[in-house]
Amino acid sequence: MVFSSSIFIFLFLPVVFLLNFLVRKTKISNYFLLLASLVFYAWGEPIYVLIMIASIIINWLGGICVSKFDGGGKKLALAITIIIDLGILGFYKYAGFVVSTINKVLGSDFFAVPEIVLPIGISFFTFQAISYVIDVYRKDTEAAKSLVNVALYISFFPQLIAGPIVKYKEINKQIEQRTITFDGVALGFRRFIYGLGKKVLLANVLGLCVDTVYATDPAMIDPAAAWIAALAYTFQIYFDFSGYSDMAIGLGSMFGFKIPENFNQPYTSKSITEFWRRWHISLSSWFKYYLYIPLGGNRKGKARTYLNLVIVFFATGLWHGADWSFVIWGLYHGFFMVIERLGLKKYLDKTHVISRIYSMLVVILGWVLFRAANISSALTILAHMLMPWKYAAIAAIPLFTYCDLKTITVIVISIIGVAVLPAISPKLKEKFKSSIFETIFLIVVFILCIASIAASSYNPFIYFQF
Repeated sequence: MVFSSSIFIFLFLPVVFLLNFLVRKTKISNYFLLLASLVFYAWGEPIYVLIMIASIIINWLGGICVSKFDGGGKKLALAITIIIDLGILGFYKYAGFVVSTINKVLGSDFFAVPEIVLPIGISFFTFQAISYVIDVYRKDTEAAKSLVNVALYISFFPQLIAGPIVKYKEINKQIEQRTITFDGVALGFRRFIYGLGKKVLLANVLGLCVDTVYATDPAMIDPAAAWIAALAYTFQIYFDFSGYSDMAIGLGSMFGFKIPENFNQPYTSKSITEFWRRWHISLSSWFKYYLYIPLGGNRKGKARTYLNLVIVFFATGLWHGADWSFVIWGLYHGFFMVIERLGLKKYLDKTHVISRIYSMLVVILGWVLFRAANISSALTILAHMLMPWKYAAIAAIPLFTYCDLKTITVIVISIIGVAVLPAISPKLKEKFKSSIFETIFLIVVFILCIASIAASSYNPFIYFQF
């Protein structure tokens, strides 16, 4: 079940919201929301919900053991829990990748590549579970005695499938005690509609353009089509993922929870370092606190700092997908992080225009690695983009087969949304917020979203595959 589906908007959400609103006691609400979350996940994953339940029990017991033991026993309990978590994630997400890589190294299909269906959102709820036991180990939070509390924390449906990745210490008090207020519900609906609009009215339109171009033989994609598709995907993935995060935050507010922000105008960044402070904030934070700092961070000299950055971005790429193209995408960003630390960032900080052009160019070219079917396809498309004079004679894909007037309009709106609107005075934003004009705007957006959902079956979520 996805947030932008009719079944969610007109059945699941109203029923769950109304029944939960009628429940006054937090403890009963926790049981109800846990049941609703399991139904939400089982709707599309009737078998794999058992994996999530197993993960919940394992990490609840792991947290208790870590809190009870001292010294070596404490470390052993933590290690066993994390190994089981990573083992489950590794089997379902990376087994086929590892076997196919071994076969390529051996030069033959020596091992049969297992065909394993990836449980939706396993990377998100696994990382969330791991952060819980590590925080208990570090005494940043207390181990939960209640299995229901841990279960709701890991499975809460607003951020279960695609984040944001929430730390237990950020939400445990809200699980124990929260209040649903009119202002919180109003804010939640407002944020949900903004996210729905991003997803349905912008990301889906851009996705059709991108899918059309990338379904073509890369050698036959002319430079203009390659650039338009790259730009369209840059906006598609942002509006798709930030739209989902907006909906998750809005849903959380409707149920009395405050879910942390996951995006902060990343395409206005003046460096790749800044970009990763603004893009997928919860994942960047996770890798910082649970991998980069334990590796030594920047405390063990420059060479070690650069190595740690490379390791983190290798892991970031691998987290996004079981393919070498994702790994190279991660290392690509890691490379720019390193050269910025070597001195480039000092020069970028002195400029406003050049630094933003540099950042956007690096990000756009990186998204080609992320979106293309494989490394070979990505390199071919990048060559067409960066050396257009060599490929100008390619028989161009007819422009209106992938970029009609609707797509062009959405691209223009996207550019205004990420470049112009952030520069608008905060005073103007506050005047628009909660005004009659915003109310009318949100009603129109919601009606357009419903009409679009009813008229089209094209409704993918990019980050569901992670």
